[in-house]
Amino acid sequence: MRNEFTAFAILSIILVAGIGTYVWPPMWWAFIVLGPIVILGFYDMFQTRHAIMRNFPILGRGRFVMEELRPKMYQYFIESDTSGRPISRIHRSIVYQRAKQVLDTVPYGTQLDIYDEGYEWLNHSIGALNPHDVNQNPRVLIGGSECTKPYNASLLNVAAMSFGSLSKNAILALNGGAKIGGFAHNTGEGGVSPYHLEHGGDLIYQFGTGYFGCRDYHGSFNPSAFASLVEDDRIKMIEVKLSQGAKPGHGGILPAKKNTKEIAKIRGVKAGEDVMSPPYHTAFSTPVEFLQFIQQLRSLSYGKPIGFKLCVGWRSEVFALCKAMIQTEIYPDFITIDGGEGGTGAAPLEFSNSVGMPYRDGLAFVHDALMGFGIRERIKLIASGKIITGFDIARALSLGADLCYSARAMMLALGCIQALECNKNSCPTGVATQDKELVSGLKVNDKKVRVANYHRETVKGFIELLAAAGFESPDEINRYLVRRRISETEVLTYADIYPYIGHGCLLYEDSIPAHYDKPMALADPNSFRPRFIEAN
Repeated sequence: MRNEFTAFAILSIILVAGIGTYVWPPMWWAFIVLGPIVILGFYDMFQTRHAIMRNFPILGRGRFVMEELRPKMYQYFIESDTSGRPISRIHRSIVYQRAKQVLDTVPYGTQLDIYDEGYEWLNHSIGALNPHDVNQNPRVLIGGSECTKPYNASLLNVAAMSFGSLSKNAILALNGGAKIGGFAHNTGEGGVSPYHLEHGGDLIYQFGTGYFGCRDYHGSFNPSAFASLVEDDRIKMIEVKLSQGAKPGHGGILPAKKNTKEIAKIRGVKAGEDVMSPPYHTAFSTPVEFLQFIQQLRSLSYGKPIGFKLCVGWRSEVFALCKAMIQTEIYPDFITIDGGEGGTGAAPLEFSNSVGMPYRDGLAFVHDALMGFGIRERIKLIASGKIITGFDIARALSLGADLCYSARAMMLALGCIQALECNKNSCPTGVATQDKELVSGLKVNDKKVRVANYHRETVKGFIELLAAAGFESPDEINRYLVRRRISETEVLTYADIYPYIGHGCLLYEDSIPAHYDKPMALADPNSFRPRFIEAN
């Protein structure tokens, strides 16, 4: 839009000046009227703080004007789900404020109806601790006994978002922020681009069914290509994507408009065509084969942590994986739990809205499954599902997570305004587009600092909540910490909603909880498919 604005400004001055010469000479009055607008437009074009104004001079200011004009309380309630609960406007405001290092408090008390069904809160302690007495930068060591290069991860990291889905400047800013803040940046399944590597931030290399970055000519897994790629010391962990919360069981989607020659070269595909990843892996077909594949990756990656990501579907399949771990004595270093509410740049409506277990249910279930098989201490759990605030981190840890990913909030920190143009290649802020002119509006040096600011302030918020609850360490958090209103007169803790099960209780038939007996009976380490799905 910047070239269009320049042309519009010049033509407007010439046109108005020409008409004015005949209607109301002399012509200098036209410059008095249009001059300030043109100057303001050129200022918008060259400032670096607001991508929407750089890409849409003058017009982009309308967004900020409307935000100032609307009633202040309205900003918290304009977006709600079917039950009327606010879900994103207040979160968006908090992310922007933290990223820009401006006041991130809210006035006038609680903005939510605390008697609404679904309202959740954290139990505080009269014996609260001083936040300064709590570890200000808690880390989580990821890597089992066979891992020779464990990774010391932050509690909050950048979730999987591929180059292709996001612009090169967005990737540069995310990785630059990760470098500044000392947290990890998941590459997404689109492969490792030069923009992931330029700033030197810690990377988690993810690949899915398309094997981008480690595929052969036919699209199958290529061990030598994988080993060559992950030799880079900037890649700290490897994550195999089994399924994604936004489109579980479907495979990734890259629209043709976003598939440039550069992206096609990185992915090993043909440019200008839709890239549809298969819904299934070809490197393995059973739980046992999958764990043998993990062992192969561990060997090829020089001992770096290997894990996988999934959105939980059939519970018997998770139990089948656990049985295969016991049988093969091969254990992943981490498991990432995504939920059916996960985000994406492009997904079929049916999958986005109606497939996949929600992340809270999935996270609690996987934690319990690992606990029931007596292997929880071997494997770290990463929560990935609308993690935005310090409370979201605390809630995830209470359900069983060790650390978290965040995608939406990191995009908001970049300047995303949720224009919902991700799948059209026309993102106005340059975050989710490959349009070079729009991408140029996103200034990396400014946005990488904002990403780091958001991360630091959110982890700080979590630490303050931890201290308020009377805990010295994230390890002390449990399901009794969070309470949820079930109705106007009933409140349950997460321990009531997701009851704990005994350590090792799934290893013996006579100790299996009743609600797990059928999926346990169906779980087969030699098959992902449940034998009788009606009972699962």
